[in-house]
Order: sequence, then C-alpha cells, then structure tokens
Amino acid sequence: MEPAHAAVVAAHRGFYDSIESGDLDLMRALWLDSPGTVCVHPGGAPLRGTDAILKSWAVLMANVDYVQFFLTDMTISTRPADPDLAEVAIVTCTENMLSDGSARQADGFSGSSAVATHVLVKVSTGWRLWSRHTSTLVPTEAS
Repeated sequence: MEPAHAAVVAAHRGFYDSIESGDLDLMRALWLDSPGTVCVHPGGAPLRGTDAILKSWAVLMANVDYVQFFLTDMTISTRPADPDLAEVAIVTCTENMLSDGSARQADGFSGSSAVATHVLVKVSTGWRLWSRHTSTLVPTEAS
C-alpha cells in the first residue's frame, strides 16, 4: 500500500472507530472544520457544515448502545499532489453494520449494509473528511 493511502485508510478507519466507541471528540477531529462540509445519511437530506454534521452524529451515538462495522469492497482514489490544489482522496466501501438497534432480531441484534463514499482532503494536520454520502443497500432475493 502506498504511504499516502495508508494515511487515508487510517483517517477513514478512525471515522468508524469514533462511531463504534461513541467518541464525539475523535469524530470532531476527523472532519474538516468548514461550512462547506457535507454529510448525507441513508435516506436523509444533506447536512451542511461541521456543526450540523457533528450534531447528527451525537444524536446517533446517544441512541445506539452497540454498533460494529465490517468494511468490505474498499477502493481508494487519490489525485496526485499539485502545488496549486489540495490533495484529495475518495474512498468507497460497503459498510456491513451489526447493531442492537430498534429493529431487533431474535438474538437481539440487527444487521444492514450500505455503500459509503468519503471525500477526504489533506490539510497540514493530516487527512480530514470533507464529504460523506451513504446509501442503504436493499436486500434482494436470489434468482
């Protein structure tokens, strides 16, 4: 793995670690502090600005006792460094989530999958989330 990709993967994984541990301070450290940040939760309208995004994650974290992500199908695209432009990385993955959410199964857990796209930008302190868009995968019956 390229060194730049390793740093992108670390920031990307930190995002999921913050959700799993309910660490809003870590979540805050991972987002670019800007009114131009955007986050789209599955089925939701775009949230604009870091404050609105962090508020949404605080609500989610306060209402979920347990969540764990198993990431698959991850791809990373980076734009080569250009002295006039910021470095940007796009990470896509499938989020396979296990939680104790309200839609409980017989064993007390529920699962779901979503496809996520993260756009990260490199700043002086490292890679930060600039945009996140997630879309729930709807299970289909095998033909």
